[in-house]
Amino acid sequence: MNPMAIRRNELLTEAAEQAADAARELGLTKERADQIGAAVADRLAENWAGQVLSFPKDHAYRLSLRDREILAARRNGAGYGELCRQYDMTERGMRKLIERAQLRDRDFNQMGLFQDAP
Repeated sequence: MNPMAIRRNELLTEAAEQAADAARELGLTKERADQIGAAVADRLAENWAGQVLSFPKDHAYRLSLRDREILAARRNGAGYGELCRQYDMTERGMRKLIERAQLRDRDFNQMGLFQDAP
């Protein structure tokens, strides 16, 4: 089996397992959950056959809780000095953290649809 076929099989197996796990968490029996998982994988294969898929990495999701707290505080006007003292960091380290986190958090500088401009 070629490497792409192996990856494809891994993806469909993982999809089936994840769907089955979710179904069990919702109270279905193992047998019924496994049937649902297999059906989900079959439908994915049928409906998306021949397509090239790319799953984006959700960097915002991967931000740590601390990083999110720091971004929220910065967004609400906290200064670097205040944040450095609160999180026991150097200013250089804090600036790097915020810069890196801003790149990952697409919504950091995005004003809400119904939010007033600053």
